[in-house]
Amino acid sequence: QVQLVESGGGLVQPGGSLRLSCAASPSIGIFRFYGIDWYRQAPEKQRELVEGITSGGTTSYADAVKGRFTISRDNAKNTVYLQMNSLKPEDTAVYYCNVLLGSISYWGQGTQVTVSS
Repeated sequence: QVQLVESGGGLVQPGGSLRLSCAASPSIGIFRFYGIDWYRQAPEKQRELVEGITSGGTTSYADAVKGRFTISRDNAKNTVYLQMNSLKPEDTAVYYCNVLLGSISYWGQGTQVTVSS
């Protein structure tokens, strides 16, 4: 059973920064083989893809976060990071990481990010 554990969320003022982490359990196998995506879900809204990173390190971003968020990975630590800068109130959401292994999609429990003054 693959486990993903997100951490790093919290309360931050507009314009502030946070770094989220997504750590995968060793049961994932060879971590560097897999792409990892970050999603978020705000209250009463659908879950949306924020950005992702492929096994080769190619990144893709949603327009809403381009230029403010940066995704990276440390394969030695089985961890993907999401550096979030210039945070806005509309970034408030629960952030989840996701990995697709074959036809099975694994999700973490999520970490709450609240941007408010």
